[in-house]
Amino acid sequence: MQYVIAFLEGIVTFISPCLLPMLPVYVSYFAGGGERTTGKALKGALGFVSGFTVVFVMLGALAGTVGSFLREYQTAVNIVSGLIVVFFGLNFLGVLKLNLFQGGRRSVKTDNMGFFPAFLFGMVFSVGWTPCVGAFLGSALMLASQQAHIVKGMLMLFAYSLGLGIPFVLSAVLIDYLKSAFNWVKKHYRVINIVCGSLLVVIGILMATGMLGRFLSLLG
Repeated sequence: MQYVIAFLEGIVTFISPCLLPMLPVYVSYFAGGGERTTGKALKGALGFVSGFTVVFVMLGALAGTVGSFLREYQTAVNIVSGLIVVFFGLNFLGVLKLNLFQGGRRSVKTDNMGFFPAFLFGMVFSVGWTPCVGAFLGSALMLASQQAHIVKGMLMLFAYSLGLGIPFVLSAVLIDYLKSAFNWVKKHYRVINIVCGSLLVVIGILMATGMLGRFLSLLG
């Protein structure tokens, strides 16, 4: 169930106010400039998603490794990681006016695109857009650290990457058919932020109190 949470956090990251408006730029990048074709867009999108997935999974391995070393201090890890996620949620809600997770507009060169250049750009994206994806990426990393196992940490961030990557791939192929859906999301950003921020706060509280593991075990 914790992997489902990480997957959903990836989806929410995709529709975040600083990422979704830039989607046409990314789709143009995937297409490699000139006339956009489904094949070119799909190849570029898969390369892009593979790039940031590799970096995120490596971060998950690191989080899981750190968690394994701190296994004997699991209560303290739960409290600290939970409070961090609550902080992310409050900032997402606008309760804390800190510009920690605000992305910027970045121009990208769209000539001579292929799988490998898109892969490299995905790796750059994972680092350069950390302020934008930071809230939910941070929550996924905190969940990974609580697993206290390197493989579980990697799987946690792989699930997060799938949640973020699948919409990217679908959008690259179906962008012309999804414009109305994207417009609806943009019109309701405030409501989406409230729901997402509240979700982070609840998850953080459950993590800090140690109730998240018990809750997930009941669902499992």
